[in-house]
This record gives sequence, C-alpha cells and structure tokens, in this order.
Amino acid sequence: MNEIKLPFVVRFALILVSIVAIGFLAKLGKTVLAPLFFAFLMALLFVPFANFLERKLKFSRTISTFSALFVMLIVLSGLIYFFSSQLSEFANDFPVLKAQLSKSFNELQLWVSRTFHVNFDRQMSYINQGLEKLLSSTALILGFTVTMFSSTLAFFVFSALFFIFLLNYRRTLYSFIVSIFNEKHFAKVNEGILEIQKIIKNYISGIFIQVVIVSILTTILLSVLGVKYAILLGVLTGLLNVIPYIGIIFSGLIACLISFATGGNHTLFVLFGYIAIHAVDANITLPLVVGSKVKINALFSFIGLLVGEELWGIAGMFLSIPFLAILKIIFERTQGMEPWGRLLGEERRAGKPRRKYKITKKITLEEKE
Repeated sequence: MNEIKLPFVVRFALILVSIVAIGFLAKLGKTVLAPLFFAFLMALLFVPFANFLERKLKFSRTISTFSALFVMLIVLSGLIYFFSSQLSEFANDFPVLKAQLSKSFNELQLWVSRTFHVNFDRQMSYINQGLEKLLSSTALILGFTVTMFSSTLAFFVFSALFFIFLLNYRRTLYSFIVSIFNEKHFAKVNEGILEIQKIIKNYISGIFIQVVIVSILTTILLSVLGVKYAILLGVLTGLLNVIPYIGIIFSGLIACLISFATGGNHTLFVLFGYIAIHAVDANITLPLVVGSKVKINALFSFIGLLVGEELWGIAGMFLSIPFLAILKIIFERTQGMEPWGRLLGEERRAGKPRRKYKITKKITLEEKE
C-alpha cells in the first residue's frame, strides 16, 4: 500500500484539530476519565503485589485483586482520616489564629510606623482592609478545602471500581493491545509494553518515595522551629510537591503564614528551610528516586499543570505530570515520535556521568538514568 504524503500545513492542521478534539473529550468526560487514569496508575503500582499473591500464594485473580484494593483503601483511608482530623483541629483553632494574626499585623504596623515614619492612621486603614480581605478569603479557602475533601468520595468510589476492573482484566487488556499490531511486530510490541510498564511503575514508586522524604524533612524542619501543625504542613508539602514549582511555593506560603500568625519569630527560617528542602529535593532526591528518563522539563511541566487544572481541576494538576511522563516514555519508544519525547524531557549533556553518593562503605546511591 502506497503511503500518502500530505503537505506540512495539512499535517499541522490535523494535529491541532486532534489536540482540540482530545481536549474537548477530556473536558467532557472529566467525571469518568480522571478516576480512570488515577486507577490506571494505582493498578500499575499494584500489579507486582497481585502477581505475587497469584504465583506464590496461589490466590485466585479475584482474591488477589480485592487484596490489592484492600491495601490501597487502607492507605487512602489513612490519608483522608489524617487530613480530616488535622483540618478539624485547625478549624477549631481558626478563631485563635485569626486573633494572633491580627496581633502580629498590629505589631508589624507599629514597627513600620516607627522605622519608616509612615502615618499610622493611614497605614492602619490600608492594612486593616487588606487583613479583612485576607481573613475572609482564608475562611473561604478553609471552607473550600473541607468541601473538596468531602466531595472526593465519588472520585475514590469510581477509582476503586476502575481499579478492580483494570487489575482483574489486566491480561485481557494486554492481549488486546498486542493483537492490534501486526503479528510480525509482536516481539517488539511486547518488549515495548513491558519496558513502559516497568518504567512507569518505577516512576510512580519514585514519586511515592519523594513524597515521603519531603514530608519527613518538612515535618522535622517545622517541628524544630516550633511551628504549629508541623505534621499536617509536612504531609501537605510532600503531597503538593508532586506539582512541580507551584506545589512547594503554595505550601511554603501556607507554612510562613501560620508561622507568622503564631508568633512570627521563625517565619524567615521557615522560608529559608523550604528553599533548602526544595534544593535538596530537586538536585538529590528527584534524580535518585525518579531519574532523568521520565523527568519533564519546566516549560511543559508548567503547561501541563495549567492544562490539567483547566480540564480536570485539582485532580488534573496532580495527574498531569504522570500523564506527561507516560507520553514521554511512549514517544521515545515509538518510531517517528522520538523528537516529541526529547521535547518533553530535560536537555541531556553527552558523556555526563551519573552522580553517586556514598553513604557507607557498602552502600552507594547512584543517580537513575
């Protein structure tokens, strides 16, 4: 069969139309597609566990699937319970924090008035107006957060159902994907699927480890500085850190605001501490546990965040980076799509050795590819 060659303008127009159509369908199917993709990521993560139960313990596929679901629900329920209890305590203390924040701002006003000789009455008028807006918006943010957590029940119910179906019918789905291609390409397609599956599982596992490390470092920092809700802020920082750049900035601002509201003596140390944690995470943790193969450059990370938020809201912001990582892996292993994979990734320096960190004589950590 002769290959039809189209002009560049026509091909470019078809690509744009396809992107718009896919975006429209993604926006239209938000209720189904967001939990489906989340369940797909979780299913990939739990495939080794399900295979272990089936091969070593001789569990049936149904029992292994529900065992994996049970473990996932325990982890998710623990997170939901933790945030619910912490937010409930935060809501009870909110009037006290509001009073402390007002007191701290009054002290700041006095300092500005004495240092810069600014008219105190005018300063009070401007800052009180801004303070009222800030406090009212903070209350709205708190109410929105509680509402958001309560409204995620449907998301997790759909995710659990999709998780069961994907894990239980994983071999059927695998056979379907392989059978789409010509039989002579079976070995190459099978190798590509297994490699993509392995890299994605390693990526998701690496992200989980990154969340744990950042949460622990932040909790230790805030506990040492005596900031209230150190554990809540630490876990929140670890989870928001999945969103590149924006996550660490947003969580850092929240931590600084709470630090300022409860005394303000260590606010600058909190800010510097967050900068240090971000530097350690970006230059040491991320290369070690995630690697460069699935690392997305800053430009497309930011674009992905904006598009993800527009299509699927908060869930889209969290899921956009794994989605781009999967696209990058597929592009790099699909003939003719390699340039798109290089476009999404970081610039690679030829001959650059991987960094190694010697912990002990027998333990050495090496940067992943």
